[in-house]
Amino acid sequence: MRYVFYVLGILILTLGISFTIQSDLGTSPFDALLVGLSKNVGLTVGSWEIIIAFILIGCNSFLTRQRPEVLGLITALITGIGIDMWLFLLHNLLTPELWYSKVVCFGLGLVVIGLGTATYLHTNFAPIPVDRLTLIIQELTRTNLFFSRTLIYLVFLIMAVIFNGPIGVGTLLTVSFGGLILNYFMPITEKVLNRILTRASTSPNYDKDCKMRVSPPPD
Repeated sequence: MRYVFYVLGILILTLGISFTIQSDLGTSPFDALLVGLSKNVGLTVGSWEIIIAFILIGCNSFLTRQRPEVLGLITALITGIGIDMWLFLLHNLLTPELWYSKVVCFGLGLVVIGLGTATYLHTNFAPIPVDRLTLIIQELTRTNLFFSRTLIYLVFLIMAVIFNGPIGVGTLLTVSFGGLILNYFMPITEKVLNRILTRASTSPNYDKDCKMRVSPPPD
């Protein structure tokens, strides 16, 4: 059950990312970097997700002075495939042209990103390297997710500008509210997932106990 929510969280996250890209108002600094690299260097957005993830795994290993979290590449692989899949599906279905439709598309994407990120992080299975970096900085600086997320966004913002990524008002909104939205969803998803996972883990024992109670005693 935990792995189901892990994959589900990533799919929700990548859907939100695709919404922000399609809104044409600007994406998060990290996603803007991916799109900029895709347009100016080549390869798909999802492919650059995997490449940058490999680099970040090395950075995370250096900061924590631990062995590289190779499992993070699995998450990056699923994320990269998810982004390319949603962009392919939404390419003709979601092309907002009016300013208010773009705002709705972007706002929905920002909320969905926060929900998806919080969902898969609570499964404690191989976080995306950039999200793992967020948690590492939070621990090293002894602050909250808002501060660490915003700091990382600012670094990637500079890199996205260098590679001519889609920087816009949406980018500013992501830097300002992305960490707050994630911080908002974290306790909610933790409570919901813990309740579901606890029920899933105890239900087999419960069924077994019931069978033992109704079974006739041996002769």
